Amino acid sequence: MPQHHRQDQILELIRQQGFATTEQLVDHFQVTPQTIRRDLNELASQNRVRRHHGGAGIDSSTVNTAYQARKIMELEAKERIAAELVEMIPDNASLFINIGTTTETIARALLVRNNLKVVTNNLHVASILSAREDFTIIIAGGEVRNRDGGIVGEATRDFINQFRMDFGIIGISGIHGDGSLLDFDYREVRVAQAIIGNSSQVLLAADHTKFGRNAMVRLGNISQADHVFTDQTPPEEICHLLAEHQVALHVVRDTE
Repeated sequence: MPQHHRQDQILELIRQQGFATTEQLVDHFQVTPQTIRRDLNELASQNRVRRHHGGAGIDSSTVNTAYQARKIMELEAKERIAAELVEMIPDNASLFINIGTTTETIARALLVRNNLKVVTNNLHVASILSAREDFTIIIAGGEVRNRDGGIVGEATRDFINQFRMDFGIIGISGIHGDGSLLDFDYREVRVAQAIIGNSSQVLLAADHTKFGRNAMVRLGNISQADHVFTDQTPPEEICHLLAEHQVALHVVRDTE
């Protein structure tokens, strides 16, 4: 198959699914991984796809990538970020955890702690943490989004506002160059704002692909976090903003 025809078909597959892994594309086109990586790199250089570790996706400012695709995107980076972030959480702490595949990865890493009190609007987080009998898990009320197990709405925000917690663990869909934290669902954003407002310390977890990614709803600004955990050094303007507002930056690199 000519390269440009294969690349057009790759693009169509990614559009249909929101994300495709290198392995999936190798199996589909029966070519080498090196060939697929070259195709994805070329499509990324034309701004037709966005490269991720292990594959590629297409960004939209109005619709998020499908949940099942996001679960595997940058998973190794998310796991490194989660392990570093959990080092900050002591036994017997209270914390909020919001919606997202990154925060679900953090929830799995939190299973090493003892006697945590957790308020979450994420059904997957609640399910993960309920494996520990000494954890107290409180699920916020509201509307359940079928696509990802998130709980959103005014009732959810009002529920969150009843608590004051030691830590608020926040995931985010995108971070603009001016530091704006961006997401896709206005109702989810209102809940995340309540979490930020009711947390003694805000811990933001975002892998490198979130920097420069677009989404249409503004949640707040990265300067509202106390700690930012990521896997690569953020853009220079973000680093300046973090330094100006005394936000601690934790860059958790792959040691291999």
